Formats: sequence, structure tokens, C-alpha cells
Amino acid sequence: MSTIEDVPAQAYAGKECVCQLRRGTCDQSCVQGMLDTPFYIACLRLTGRRCVVVGGGDVGLEKVEGLLACDADVTLIAPDAITPLRELAQEGSIAWEQRPYTTGDLEATFMVIAATSDTGVNIRVFEDAERRAMLVNVVDVPPLCNFILPAIVRQGPLAIAISTAGASPALAKRLKREIGEVYGEPYARLAIILNDARGWAKATLPTYQDRKEFFESIVNGDPDPAQLLRDGDEAAVRDLVAAAQRTHAAA
Repeated sequence: MSTIEDVPAQAYAGKECVCQLRRGTCDQSCVQGMLDTPFYIACLRLTGRRCVVVGGGDVGLEKVEGLLACDADVTLIAPDAITPLRELAQEGSIAWEQRPYTTGDLEATFMVIAATSDTGVNIRVFEDAERRAMLVNVVDVPPLCNFILPAIVRQGPLAIAISTAGASPALAKRLKREIGEVYGEPYARLAIILNDARGWAKATLPTYQDRKEFFESIVNGDPDPAQLLRDGDEAAVRDLVAAAQRTHAAA
């Protein structure tokens, strides 16, 4: 959720309104309304989907790396790009269209992220995407987004999203750091162990409620499996799983 090189929402104040409110002249009311917006939180499966990033600077790199981490098919649109982006293109990890953005760049595209300092380009990307009813995010300009990107704590299969509804990326980063310190590798390892038991649960326990009670008996059990993993005792956690399997299979 970088803010350094991108045009802040305040840059639109007093200019022509470009958001869905169509005020005529921008009065920043849409920015204030972000705090009252109930966002629908979802985890998107991007594997193999075409995602476009417009802008070849540091923020563009951040967004490209985030998409690549989710196995997206990434295309960068930018006349120029910083060295790390050039290297990703040279190795074949991304496609780089070395030119300015055009409307046709969004054809057959699932998501677009604009990471430029050009207000006109940002507006065009947003409006082109809206006409196609597709996902669009203009970095650090909430009025030009139909989704926002939370700060993410990632550890193995564990992902925790933190959002301040766009109010304060700095606060989101602090929360990310603090949550990462509390919920780290032991919880990711626990998720993997529990996933190993899913096949058994689906094959053995006939109903959703049965499976729910099985997993909750482990996660909320005594001793605490997360604490056991913090102590390095994975064998004890697997013993807990085995004991729960015996109990719930018998039931």
C-alpha cells in the first residue's frame, strides 16, 4: 500500500469530479465516504488470469510482485521501467508492453492496477475498466478504485488481511508488523497439519457439522496446538490430531 510516488486523492480536490458521485467539481466527499463503505472482503484466485499493471516505477514493481506471488499472468504497460521490472520481463516472468497505456490493453483482462503519477492516465484506466465492469485499483486514489488492496501478513498458506478502508496505509503497515509478530510460522505450520487431516475428515465424517466439531476440537483443544508448535513439538500436535480422529470416528 505504497503512497510515495503516486498522486494522492487530495490532488483531485477542486478539479473535475471523476468518481461515481459526479459532483462536477471534486469536493473530496467520496474520500470521506470511504470510512463508511462496507467492503466485501474476498480472496481472489488469480492463477493464470491476465492482470495488467500500468506504471513502471517502484510502486508498479510492488504490485507486480504481489500478483506474481499469486501466480497471475502479469502484463506491465509502461514506456520505461526500473531495473527489477526489466529483469522480470527479460526472464519471462512478466510480459512488458514498452509503450503508453491504451484502452485496448484491458481486453480479456481480469484486473488492472494503475501505479502512475499521471492523473490523466489514472482516470482513463479507471473509466475504461468501469465500462468493462472489471476490477480496477488506482494506487492511493480511493475515488478511482472499485476495490482496495489490504496489507497482507503471509506465512506459508496463512494470509491475514488488514484494511483501514483506505484511511491510513501507515496504520495498516503497523498492524501488519504487529500481527506478523504474533501470528507467524507456528500458525502456518498448524494450517498445514490441519490440511493434512482434511482428506480423512471428508472421507470419515458424514456431515459438515461433524467435520467442524472435529477441527475445532483440535484448534481450541488443551494443550494449545499453536503453543506446542512454538515450543517445537510438532509430534505432540500430530498426536492431538490422531486422538481427535479416534474420538470422532468412534462417535
